[in-house]
Amino acid sequence: MRKMPKQIWIGISLIAVVLANEGYKQVDVWLQSRGDGKAIIAPAPEGIAKAYFAGGCFWCTEADFEKMDGVTEVISGYQGGYTKNPTYADVTKDTTGHREAVEVRYNPTKVTYTALVQYFFSHIDPTDEGGSFSDRGESYTSAVFYQSEGERQIIDAELARLHERGAYAKPIVTAILPFAPFWVAEESHQDYYKKNTLRYEYYRNASGRDERIGELCAYRLTKSVACD
Repeated sequence: MRKMPKQIWIGISLIAVVLANEGYKQVDVWLQSRGDGKAIIAPAPEGIAKAYFAGGCFWCTEADFEKMDGVTEVISGYQGGYTKNPTYADVTKDTTGHREAVEVRYNPTKVTYTALVQYFFSHIDPTDEGGSFSDRGESYTSAVFYQSEGERQIIDAELARLHERGAYAKPIVTAILPFAPFWVAEESHQDYYKKNTLRYEYYRNASGRDERIGELCAYRLTKSVACD
């Protein structure tokens, strides 16, 4: 279960009836037919690159990246741990070493990896070592998983830029890690913000994510560091 204050879950329960027509029956049928509930994801088309980030709740990270021009698809999953084929229940108990993460598929002729990294840091709290916003624990801590030395250099350059300009009042603690196997999450978590709009918006508002990002952005602007 996602780690949130009890009152948030009470509120979600109260609006369950309203959400009954948002696709849950279809998801339930799919889960019964699959058994393990894992999504089936097609390979990336030719010419489409991939990038990997952990920014707390993957519902939110997926929704944010899918707003970027040049991003063709974002897939929610688990990454960085020591167990194979982890489940949501196990990961959120912090028993697998995995983080909630996303695979960002993008067209490199329309958006660069540098732009993705900068966008990522603008949409998380990279100074939070205990989790992300209302979600606490290792599985919700932020990370960037690099696939090559070139990607590592781009990440290091962005971190150096943010540090030199004093973009944050506290040190950046986002982990920079070599690529690890990316395990696709359950179908019920893919495109959650589209399939369960009301529930997602309620969760996001209650999490304090946008409020905190706004505070960080305001501080960055005082240092002449853009937020996107």
